[in-house]
Amino acid sequence: MEKNYRAELTGVFGDPVDGNPTGVMEEAGYEALGLNFRYITMKVTKDDFPDAMRAVRALHMKGVNLTMPHKIDVLPYLDDISQAARIIGAVNTVTVRDDGTMFGENTDGKGFVQALKNNGESPEGRNIVILGAGGAARAISVECALAGAKKLTIINRTLERAKELAGLIASRTPAEAEYAAWTENMPVPEDTGILINATCIGLAPDSDNRPDIDYSTIRPGMVVTDVVFNPADTLFLKAASGRGAKTISGLGMLACQGALNFTLWTGKEAPLDVLENKLREEFGQL
Repeated sequence: MEKNYRAELTGVFGDPVDGNPTGVMEEAGYEALGLNFRYITMKVTKDDFPDAMRAVRALHMKGVNLTMPHKIDVLPYLDDISQAARIIGAVNTVTVRDDGTMFGENTDGKGFVQALKNNGESPEGRNIVILGAGGAARAISVECALAGAKKLTIINRTLERAKELAGLIASRTPAEAEYAAWTENMPVPEDTGILINATCIGLAPDSDNRPDIDYSTIRPGMVVTDVVFNPADTLFLKAASGRGAKTISGLGMLACQGALNFTLWTGKEAPLDVLENKLREEFGQL
């Protein structure tokens, strides 16, 4: 039988992109399942992005991830997008289907919801408070709303951004939505079921910092999560754990996001434990 040496190509487009850890995670998964897939981390500027998207088809790639500044610019190149990506207004994963059409998905929020479920939790029927109103907050809030959250409260230092995101949730999903300005030593609302840090506060090398909230208002029974993945056990999560809350790290969310990418491109269930352990190894957390 003639051997097939051709590798299926995946990767990420971004600028900057040097510190993106997705490639090592996906490659570990490909190797674990014996798949002849490769993941390439590629610097692509805004000016070069049209050529890069044409190259996706020309090279018969299986798909790409997108990071800043391309998550919105990619929309005109896609043939179809998911319901969540349409509401969010941004795509971070492109899959090239067998017929050559391109499908856009946003796996940021889906990865977060899956990480919750893997830890025995769910957004369904919960009051959720989100710190921040950027891209991560937008994706997570939309997916939590679509997954049955009762109410989302968006807290952000720039009130207009919080108001806009709350308005999007209230108008495009079944969930209720509120917003508030982030003030110094802000208390966590008493009815909070899940508290999410959707900012980059605490991300290495800024790991000695944590969101400015009144930690005495975190109580046992509350679920506290962080999108920061390095370190996995942030000061935010340590403080919440000290108050008796159940904590879930951002590393699990990143691994679940990678697993969703993996399945979209390969059609196979991702080896989640392999992906997560590779991330821990990469960040010196084993």
